[in-house]
Amino acid sequence: MTNSVLCAVDISNGDLDVHVLKTAAALADQNNAQLDVVTVLPDFGESWVSGFFQPDFHEKALDEAHAKLTDMCTATLGAERNEKIRHVVATGTAYQEILKTAESAKSDLIVIGAHKPDLKDYLLGPNAARVVRHSTVSVYVVR
Repeated sequence: MTNSVLCAVDISNGDLDVHVLKTAAALADQNNAQLDVVTVLPDFGESWVSGFFQPDFHEKALDEAHAKLTDMCTATLGAERNEKIRHVVATGTAYQEILKTAESAKSDLIVIGAHKPDLKDYLLGPNAARVVRHSTVSVYVVR
């Protein structure tokens, strides 16, 4: 029995992750599970890089990402379903933050899209491949 489903989306992909979100919601609904949706913002990396941005840039980026994530969930699943979703905006390396979020949310299943494949990735994107490889819970990959 699944208690929590974590859906990883990239809000910069436009509508590319709508199918991923719909699939995750269907899986959560089938199991009467909590649906959590996460998106990851890139990290500034070295501290000297952050000097090129305004001091409140990160907070503004988090707020904007949260708004876009909420809008995406509302547009895809409806306002009533969106109210029950836990929206998470993380900062860092995508696959690492997805795995951290899954652990902290005690997710039983991670749903992720296989986007931007490269021949060397054998039709599975690098973040999805890393999540699959390092996850301690089941991962459902949406093509």
